[in-house]
Amino acid sequence: MDMKKRRVFSAEFKARVALEAVTGAQTLSELSAKHGVHPNVIAQWKRRVQE
Repeated sequence: MDMKKRRVFSAEFKARVALEAVTGAQTLSELSAKHGVHPNVIAQWKRRVQE
């Protein structure tokens, strides 16, 4: 069975997507489709930015 490797995102990419989520202009689902990242991951990044 082939295991998929986990994707690694740069800090810059995470910050950019998290800031888009914080502004609230788009939903997490919309951002997920736009960037190809699961909404739960974006929510985690958003929480870290807001801390």
